[in-house]
Amino acid sequence: MSELKSPVLTPRIWQVGALCRAIADALDARFNPVAVRGEISGFSRASSGHCYFSLKDESGQIRCAMFRRAASLLDFSPRDGELVEVRGRLGVYEPRGDLQLIVESMSRAGQGALFEQFLKLKAKLEAEGLFDAADKRPLPVMPRGIGVVTSLGAAALHDVMTALQRRVPHIPVVVAAASVQGSNAPAELTQALSNLYLLTQEGRGLAPDSAKKPGKKASHAMPIIDVILLVRGGGSMEDLWAFNDEQLVRTLARSPVPVVCGVGHETDFTLADFVADLRAPTPTAAAELVAQPREVWLGATDGAARRLQDAVFRCLDQQSQRLDLTASRLGRPSVFVGRQHLRLASSAHRLQYSSLHYLKQKEQDLQRLQPTLPDAVHRGLQRKQDRLERAALRLGLLDPSLVLQRGYAWLTSPEGQTITSVRQARVGQLVRATLADGGLDLTVAHLN
Repeated sequence: MSELKSPVLTPRIWQVGALCRAIADALDARFNPVAVRGEISGFSRASSGHCYFSLKDESGQIRCAMFRRAASLLDFSPRDGELVEVRGRLGVYEPRGDLQLIVESMSRAGQGALFEQFLKLKAKLEAEGLFDAADKRPLPVMPRGIGVVTSLGAAALHDVMTALQRRVPHIPVVVAAASVQGSNAPAELTQALSNLYLLTQEGRGLAPDSAKKPGKKASHAMPIIDVILLVRGGGSMEDLWAFNDEQLVRTLARSPVPVVCGVGHETDFTLADFVADLRAPTPTAAAELVAQPREVWLGATDGAARRLQDAVFRCLDQQSQRLDLTASRLGRPSVFVGRQHLRLASSAHRLQYSSLHYLKQKEQDLQRLQPTLPDAVHRGLQRKQDRLERAALRLGLLDPSLVLQRGYAWLTSPEGQTITSVRQARVGQLVRATLADGGLDLTVAHLN
């Protein structure tokens, strides 16, 4: 009996494009149309109007594309972290062989987990007053030093340093390196900021070698930092999540100098943006905000120098005119002396005339008053005599002897003190009674 051998099944050889189309057809037949709920991540809108993003949950994610026609029908602006429900068709993007969902409609389904966490922390910190506009400080016009917190490998650092070197090459820049993404990023960013805070006061900036070798004098002191830039390039909400860390936000709030936050692109917002003194749309814009171009200051200096030179020239011209006038006066002293002689002669003539006029006037007054002088003297003496007689009369009326002549007596003690009340006397006491024509010595018999 012969053994039967099963034929070997040879797999079909596919063209790559044909295989992608076959998979797309299978997906279309098996799933489409499909509705999916998930959280938006990495949302971007191209210049063509098409939108690209991913939908994700705890266990997976899928790439999505929403073309301009469907995007124009949206009644809200999708943002990373939002929980949405989309309807569309699964397919394969053949040039890359990627599975993607072509979204035909989108609606909100609530807040995503990250976005909801972002809003809760934002509300908490806002209630504590960390975002108050009244606490925002103006940027220094000409900082002595600029601090930059970012990753050494970030493109944002290159952009910032290029802008600063172009605009203010004379201002020193201190870079505090830290991770800007990942689980270690919040702690590293917080430590980098704390290190820069030590350089914000005079006397605190020491060269690295002096810190390592006690007793050795530093050859170069670190510059004093007057403003800090916190920068990072764009990314999804997950990429920028380190800048929503609560400890980092509180560290930014206690910064002793103004902080400019240039994290992400213009549409990206983090809690660091709200607590910073100023938000910049990009890292380059953050650098430009604290770096007034050197040409502006040089132009202002040139203008001030010109104004100072003009003022000096005007002052010199005025003093030259005064010098010329003084020299012309001193060049002919005889004229000056002659003028003073004339003034002296005129003053002497006026003095002589005024003295003669004064004496003549007084002589006329004396001649006018001479006939009336005797009468005036007589009237004055008569008035004085009348006043004297009236005073004598009033004085006589006050004479106590007149009272005694009317039958009254004046009682005194042996010591000569006047007795005006029975309480001043006692039985058996000797008293002196003075009458109009003499005195009597009396003894007090009894008191009533």
